[in-house]
Amino acid sequence: MAIEVVQVAVLSDNYVYLVHSGDETAVIDPAVAEPVLAAAAARGWMITQILNTHWHPDHVGGNAAIVAATGAKVTGPKDEAAKIPHIERAVAEGDTVSVGGAMARVFDVGAHTAGHIAYSFDDDGVLFPGDTLFAMGCGRLFEGTPAQMHAALSKLMALPDATMVYCAHEYTQGNARFAVTVEPDNVALAARMADVDARRARGLPTVPFSIGEERATNPFVRAGSVAELAERRAAKDSFRG
Repeated sequence: MAIEVVQVAVLSDNYVYLVHSGDETAVIDPAVAEPVLAAAAARGWMITQILNTHWHPDHVGGNAAIVAATGAKVTGPKDEAAKIPHIERAVAEGDTVSVGGAMARVFDVGAHTAGHIAYSFDDDGVLFPGDTLFAMGCGRLFEGTPAQMHAALSKLMALPDATMVYCAHEYTQGNARFAVTVEPDNVALAARMADVDARRARGLPTVPFSIGEERATNPFVRAGSVAELAERRAAKDSFRG
């Protein structure tokens, strides 16, 4: 069953998503409640679920108010269940979630946080990776290791090239500036950076993007080894370009 995705920009650079299918609407990683509730109401949608990818406050901060307003059921990562407000269902790799009949597979992608998960609506070609994969970037290793991030990214890169990625932050321009220092001769990367700069100059989002684009331009996905990924992640952490 086809899904409809609505992007809601909140805070300084967060994206929250409404996923609508059939008579259900799920919220992915609500940082706050009010703009999300308003976006759903404007479409006549009733929020029935919250799907969290990890425990960070800018991903679960709206849980309580949305549950209070709608009675939505919260699903989140099993290994972080104690940190997810109002969680009712804890899931891990091998589990599925359904939104109005549309099915999503759960992936374990611990690295940014220890129990981080992602949701892949395979039939729709849509991935919600939270803070694991960004356009030309990946999440900081707050609780995990380079080896875990390498494994997580490899898992996501096994999805079809046409899969559209709805990550949780508008980090693309900064990621692109770092990426070109790693691969200055990458023609696809240079072209993508120019497009990103043009979009941001017009105030447009750079998300979603495709798995295929990441294969061609993301220096973390393209790292040839765990050691190379670790080196690039450390360099990005101190990058001020």
